[in-house]
Amino acid sequence: MTTWNREQQNEQERVNEVIKELSQATSRLQEHLGGKLSDVVQIRKNFWSDVTVNLDDPDDAIETAASIKQQSELLSEIERSHISAESRLKTYEKLKNSPYFGRIDFNENGESETERVYLGIASYYDEATSEFLVHDWRAPISSLYYDHSLGEASFRAPSGTIKGDLELKRQFIIKNGQIQGMFDTGEAIGDELLQQVLGNQANTQMKSIVATIQKEQNAIIRNTESDLLIVQGAAGCGKTSAALQRVAYLLYRDRETLQSHHIVLFSPNNMFNSYVANVLPELGEENMEQTTFQAYIDHHLAEEFSVETPFEQMEAILSGVGESSRVEGIKFKASVDFLEAIHQYVEKLSESGMQFLDVKFRDKTVIRAKQISEYFYSLDSRETIPYRMKQTSHWILNELKLAERKERKKPWVEKEIQFLDKSVYTKLYEQLQKRNKYDADSFNDLASEQKVLSAYVTRLAFKSLRKSVEECTFLDMKSLYAKLFQKNNKLLQEYDVWSEICNQTLFNLKQNHLANEDATPFLYVKELLIGFQTNAAVRHVFIDEAQDFSPFQFAFIQRIFPRARLTVLGDLNQSIYAHASDQSFSMLEKLLDKKHTETITLTRSYRSTKEIVDFTKSLLKDDSGIIPFNRPGEKPSVVKVDGEEQIHEELESLINSWLKDGHETIAVICRTAKESLHVYEKLKSKLDLRLMINEDAAFQKGIIIIPSYLAKGIEFDAAAIYDASGYQKERERKLFYTVCTRAMHELTVFYKGSPCPFIKEAPKTLYKIN
Repeated sequence: MTTWNREQQNEQERVNEVIKELSQATSRLQEHLGGKLSDVVQIRKNFWSDVTVNLDDPDDAIETAASIKQQSELLSEIERSHISAESRLKTYEKLKNSPYFGRIDFNENGESETERVYLGIASYYDEATSEFLVHDWRAPISSLYYDHSLGEASFRAPSGTIKGDLELKRQFIIKNGQIQGMFDTGEAIGDELLQQVLGNQANTQMKSIVATIQKEQNAIIRNTESDLLIVQGAAGCGKTSAALQRVAYLLYRDRETLQSHHIVLFSPNNMFNSYVANVLPELGEENMEQTTFQAYIDHHLAEEFSVETPFEQMEAILSGVGESSRVEGIKFKASVDFLEAIHQYVEKLSESGMQFLDVKFRDKTVIRAKQISEYFYSLDSRETIPYRMKQTSHWILNELKLAERKERKKPWVEKEIQFLDKSVYTKLYEQLQKRNKYDADSFNDLASEQKVLSAYVTRLAFKSLRKSVEECTFLDMKSLYAKLFQKNNKLLQEYDVWSEICNQTLFNLKQNHLANEDATPFLYVKELLIGFQTNAAVRHVFIDEAQDFSPFQFAFIQRIFPRARLTVLGDLNQSIYAHASDQSFSMLEKLLDKKHTETITLTRSYRSTKEIVDFTKSLLKDDSGIIPFNRPGEKPSVVKVDGEEQIHEELESLINSWLKDGHETIAVICRTAKESLHVYEKLKSKLDLRLMINEDAAFQKGIIIIPSYLAKGIEFDAAAIYDASGYQKERERKLFYTVCTRAMHELTVFYKGSPCPFIKEAPKTLYKIN
């Protein structure tokens, strides 16, 4: 037996011992849980029989309250213990399959013995020996595994920086309790482990990467100083995975004060949310709040307007609907110039120009817009507009009280009284008795009864109007936003296509439609006037695919989460929307005005084979130093077809070949949803495939047909680009690059007629021509 074989045997024996300990701990927990559950059931069953209830005098009442409180606290403590035990049981079950993935031997300066540390997705402490058999990957000492090569090393502990010598770094692949791979390396993470992990098939859900975190990713995960952390990362660099591990690390590090609901993730779409939903639970943590910015917009505007989504906007642009002026309008409305113009506009509204609506009840004007305007501008102009709006709202509500009293004698009130249910009479009678204002005889008096019922009917009728006034619906937001697009607006009229932008915007507003590029500015103006609805409880906000966010959206997020630190992740090479700018990250520091800002750039791409990365980065004008991980594969294929019929035949043959090769997630990526639907109709009788043109669809294994803009953020074993000849405009270069980078192992690009210019520019040595 060689020394290495003996070493592996010793390691397997240790794995067996740890699994044995975990199995025993699991049995103890299961027994404990069974007892706790029966205790909970028993206490709930006998809750009131164990409580002495006596309300005869104040002392007895106090004793009764104390008895109830004591029983409730006992029940709560047992339930908390039960939940904690259940959580540990789930963790131990996971560790039994693969207890750990790494080992480091560290000799601290001044210590005679070397400490041997094994790292796993969670820690396991053996109370019998008072030692950790497994250390959590997030523990301070675990950073040695990710950050250092052999030799001098250090890590930050709560007591300060610990220095010493890293003597050994070992990596394991353990499945079902058996060591299937073991590597010693002098580097942070050895290529052998990465080769095995990255060579696997794509999954329908993103997996934890704790075993393969790289040094630069670990810098993202363990960053605790930055108020604004910007991560610019190449396609497939693992930035999203690192961000999710960062969430897990923060929840571990600040577990006394930070919970999952204190963290919000803004993701590109709901399909992406389902794709990443399993990462944190896999690490034993609850998922943070996940949403999209569009969901926030819809929540606030969808009742009043039809609001275009980012994907509907993308579909319109790719389909060439009103293309040139629309694109210019999108860029302008996402610009810092427009943001600054809006602030100037709102500042002027403080002095004059606010637009209000008549307040009406039963189609009759109760308070005229002119009266509201006069009251608003009678208030101290040194106060903020939101404060004055609140004061105006209070004034209107007081006016409504007077109007409500006048309505009580109107004929419609008498009619409404006739239709009241008997239960209403009984309810009102009981309420009045409690207030000691009436006795049984007085309510039977006709005049008194009429007075009470009239007040009830009018109060009920005015209820919705009062609510709408509290929400400041008397502010004429459509007119206020439309005033920005007057052709003689001195703030904006120097813009080249101002006339066309005005016409498009005003037409949409008349139709009660908000184009996607107008939705955030519209809501931003509204919130500047009535006040932002802030959430001070959120401590961390993560923004993925941040290159697709406009300055308005960043400014909005900072306003609604004023106490939160921001982690912003994106790739400027994947800026696929019309408003995209290569300066979007550089302007963030000025726009958000955070004290401590750090930018980390990830250039190494792990998703795809070296051949795919070399091809895809050649499609860019500037590849930004993208470095492929050295995982070999086949060169991408570029296939010319004579027409639609041939491309469908080729696709059918190619997909069947990929299925035989064991690929489980296969994508046919079309340019638009319209094209995706067409391809689906042509192939559905020949292949078992799914059409994904809805962002709310869950990502599943199999063959999918998907439009370009929905594929972003997801990876596939193999991808076929349907008709690359459709990508002709320079602004579609990054879209084409993005769809090609979705492939992990195989990439085939079809085109009719002439290939897109981006392929023509790529060296022919980087792809196969078929």
